[in-house]
Amino acid sequence: MYKNLRLSIEHKIPLTDEEWKLVVEKVKFIKLKKNEFLQIQDSNSSYEGFILKGAFKTYILNDNGTESVIFFSFENEWMCDLGSFYHQKPTTYNIKAIEESEILVISKTNKALLFEQVPKLIQFHIIMVEKANIAIQQRLIDVLNKTSKQRYLDFIEKYSHKADKINNRNLSSYLGVSHEFLSKIKKRC
Repeated sequence: MYKNLRLSIEHKIPLTDEEWKLVVEKVKFIKLKKNEFLQIQDSNSSYEGFILKGAFKTYILNDNGTESVIFFSFENEWMCDLGSFYHQKPTTYNIKAIEESEILVISKTNKALLFEQVPKLIQFHIIMVEKANIAIQQRLIDVLNKTSKQRYLDFIEKYSHKADKINNRNLSSYLGVSHEFLSKIKKRC
């Protein structure tokens, strides 16, 4: 069941079977139905997670009650509310399953223990944080410099295998456009 997690880690660093056993002991398997939350904004519960199956949206709920989707995450991807996880602050984002999902999560305490037991995982951690920072920066650059149409086309290209799982409400929120404008973009493409 955890094969894809091991492949993800070993894509960057090798693990012995004993080290892998320590990893498995520290992670927790969670199954979520569509529309169930992994994390709720302003709570004190934050995990780092690896998606085995399914899809998630990471979003904030604005003061006026609307959602602003920041990221979508799919199978074999990592996700985390970095500020909350690493600094033990209230969570910034809601993380919600947008389809039936299975995820492996680790708490900050268990991750720290794992670093003590398998120090080379620190190297993997650095690679993950670098990748997350690059993704966040790229998202910001895209929002500031690309048209809505270009962001839509980029999204469809990057997630061609999952684009049909994202409803128009979530996609328009991610792109920062109205439902009507998203419909116009789709008609032109």
